[in-house]
Amino acid sequence: MSDSLHLVCPHCHSINRVPTARLGEQPNCGQCHQPIFAGQPLELTGSTFARYINKNDVPVLVDFWAPWCGPCKMMAPAFKEAAALLEPHVRLAKVNTDVEQTVGAQYRIRSIPTLILFKDGRELARQAGAMTTQDIVRWTRSQALG
Repeated sequence: MSDSLHLVCPHCHSINRVPTARLGEQPNCGQCHQPIFAGQPLELTGSTFARYINKNDVPVLVDFWAPWCGPCKMMAPAFKEAAALLEPHVRLAKVNTDVEQTVGAQYRIRSIPTLILFKDGRELARQAGAMTTQDIVRWTRSQALG
């Protein structure tokens, strides 16, 4: 791991350079001074998706979901809990495939919920189906930090 990481601010979307040694100190954005990690998933849109996937030096776990999906609704609290457990080493985000159909189509989302783990702009792993908090954390750590 390098001496510093590039992290996208969830509030103003600016890219911050954070020393690796300070990652666990709840760093704030240099631009808007808000916390870079909020302990909860971010809602990504078609306009913000690529920036988070390509510009974060930590892996990004994305939950592709829809509001009408029962398993998605059941998994939402587990995904939120997983964000608190995995940050700051993994960023968690959500994409509503009803609203962001282009992003869903780009990644050939066929069933929801689908989790995709990205690192350096590339897909590392994919998992379809609802999972518990412990399963999300275990699966993500084995794929990203393994």
